[in-house]
Amino acid sequence: MKILLALSILFSTHFFLSAEDKPKEDDKMPPALTHYLGREIAQTMHYTGAPWLVRESREREEECSTLMKCLHFKPGMVVCDMGCGNGFYTHKIAPLVMPAGKVLAVDIQPEMLELLNKRAEAAKETNIETILGTLVDPKLPAGKVDLVLCVDVYHEFDHPVEMLAAIRKCLAPGGRMVLVEFRAEDPKVPIKKLHRMSKEQLLKEIPANGFKLVEQFDKLPWQHVRFFEKDTP
Repeated sequence: MKILLALSILFSTHFFLSAEDKPKEDDKMPPALTHYLGREIAQTMHYTGAPWLVRESREREEECSTLMKCLHFKPGMVVCDMGCGNGFYTHKIAPLVMPAGKVLAVDIQPEMLELLNKRAEAAKETNIETILGTLVDPKLPAGKVDLVLCVDVYHEFDHPVEMLAAIRKCLAPGGRMVLVEFRAEDPKVPIKKLHRMSKEQLLKEIPANGFKLVEQFDKLPWQHVRFFEKDTP
């Protein structure tokens, strides 16, 4: 009951960005989509909902430590935590890629990045770089990123084609994009349908944008984990 209450609070209108809240973009940018390949696009979580990201029950509900193990982080890696929020995963990844590696923490809300920076400062984490991205551009260095981690964020991209193109561009040779999304197929997952994705839908959208599925992990309680690499002809 407590879990369901927390989730119902999270997915109230108050905790999502309105059109007015979203960053303003160039007039030449294509309009934001409301649907993509048959799927309705969810609203972006508002920074006022940030405490939910670091809730005490998250490990128990999602087995975040299991996810971390399956990602196989190594020292020296350059990792992007896409849609990092207040840095729940950023702070877990940072020590694993030390000493030469770093985490590029990308979000479109400066308030989220400010919360992340405060935590990094308190923990004396020096290998985290925060990046204020846009709705179409995460502003990542071309060909330099070994792994782009998108935890429960891809379904909120309202410019999925542009964002996936930017992610492809940033990947280093052999680099991967990992999508973690709540399972739409499982009625036991206590998340509203708009914030879940099916395996079928992921494979409809991602390969259509120049990626190929190379690995999958299905042992989390609520989420799919899908690993993609560039699909080169």
